[in-house]
Amino acid sequence: MAEVKKENWFVRTWGHICRYFRELRSELKKVVWSTPKQVLKNTLIVIACVLIVGVFVWVFDLVAQTLITGLIGVFH
Repeated sequence: MAEVKKENWFVRTWGHICRYFRELRSELKKVVWSTPKQVLKNTLIVIACVLIVGVFVWVFDLVAQTLITGLIGVFH
């Protein structure tokens, strides 16, 4: 029975790396890239949402701080 010779580790690894980049390039051709106008619009929406949530958190923190300070003043 003949022994099957295994490829060198470096040869196998190089083959895996090459195959990875071939498949990567193939998949990147399928991507539908956003236009700069869409990117700007989405960025502005994200910034607006972050600001709105930040204001809500700030108001909640202010109300909670006032209530806690009031309770401490009542029971102190």
